[in-house]
Amino acid sequence: MDKLALFKGKPILKESLKFYNSIGKKEEIAVARVIKGWPLSGFVGVAGEYFLGGKYVKELEKLFKKYFKVKYAVSFNSASTALQGAVAALGIGPGDEVITSPYTMSATASAILFNNALPVFADIEENSFCLNPKSIEKNITNKTKAILVVNLFGNSANYDLISGIAKKYKLKIIEDNAQSPGGTYKGKLTGTIGDIGVFSFNFHKVIQCGEGGMLITNNKKYALRAQLVRNHGEVVIDDLYFDKKIYEPILGNNYRLTEILAAIAIEQFKKLDKLNKQRIDLANYLTKKLYQFDWLVPSKIFENSKHVYYIYPFRFLAKKIGIKRATFVKAIKAEGFSLSVGYQKPLYLIPAYQKKEIYPHSHFPFISKEYPHKVSYRKGICPVVERMYEKELLTTTICQPPTTKKTLDLFMKAIKKIEENVESLKEYERKN
Repeated sequence: MDKLALFKGKPILKESLKFYNSIGKKEEIAVARVIKGWPLSGFVGVAGEYFLGGKYVKELEKLFKKYFKVKYAVSFNSASTALQGAVAALGIGPGDEVITSPYTMSATASAILFNNALPVFADIEENSFCLNPKSIEKNITNKTKAILVVNLFGNSANYDLISGIAKKYKLKIIEDNAQSPGGTYKGKLTGTIGDIGVFSFNFHKVIQCGEGGMLITNNKKYALRAQLVRNHGEVVIDDLYFDKKIYEPILGNNYRLTEILAAIAIEQFKKLDKLNKQRIDLANYLTKKLYQFDWLVPSKIFENSKHVYYIYPFRFLAKKIGIKRATFVKAIKAEGFSLSVGYQKPLYLIPAYQKKEIYPHSHFPFISKEYPHKVSYRKGICPVVERMYEKELLTTTICQPPTTKKTLDLFMKAIKKIEENVESLKEYERKN
């Protein structure tokens, strides 16, 4: 479409929003300290002291254990590999199912496939954007072994109901907490509510070291299996277990976090509460302002819970205002602001699931002797997710520092301008 005629004048926001970067002097000093020492990675792929990593890796894991009050923390080179390690830690494999959300990065479900189990997709709640407990229970079969819950956008899922379902059917819970570090559900830190929690240090997360991840748990066996997956565990089994005559079937890889990245992550982790508070303050300010528009719906937050706003999500109700979501986004862009539409395409609609192929010339694990019946990935299985993707969801990074409340006021001014000119926008839609 051509530029909206209504908005050919000067945009309300005259300068671009600055890129968010929380890396500072302390991180620079930490990197220099590692570079001047040795080694840059403290891991060795054999049994012994350095099988579990070097000085900075262990210090970062110690900080996580203290903050989240858990017994074990296992670092990884990404949250994606930590999720893979989490599924493996539970002993999940061929013929097993794990229920998860289709409204998330592909790595969440891929972690299940990497262990040759099958993702089963449940729908989400329209106001929290997290898994709907009723849809979870509807999708449970005798093959179901776990629920991989995604705490999306900085929010938390409804763990009272999900935990009750898991207990009823004797299922394990993995929390993909990559977007919600420091968030809470009814006073409990997200990532600590399930059997295993996973965190991300990817460059666009609240705390980051470029790439990296962490797995936390209170279960000794799960922690040990995660450590084996992280560091070529299959080749050290004899050394670790020979005397005990115990064999732990596992296949590992190099998913280790380097000392440089761990040193950066340590300094970043120390800032977590401060960085979250900045986002929460801005998000709360924006939420109060948005309530004046009945066609924009902010995210639901559970009582006595804390949303940490990795990004700020809200719903656009086209029938209430009378224009299309795409028109609104184009108009807001003309005023100097950007919005993202839809978030992620529902995972079950991407080719890997539609074709049920992740290997050439094979449909394993979708179809195999371990898994004779079919899981449906047809369009329509998660109607709320599809509605969010196709029609309603909008997200923005405007609640990240260095944004100020002054900028949020300009954002609201732009929305108000659009609302006041709806009839002109309707006419624009008719002509285009």
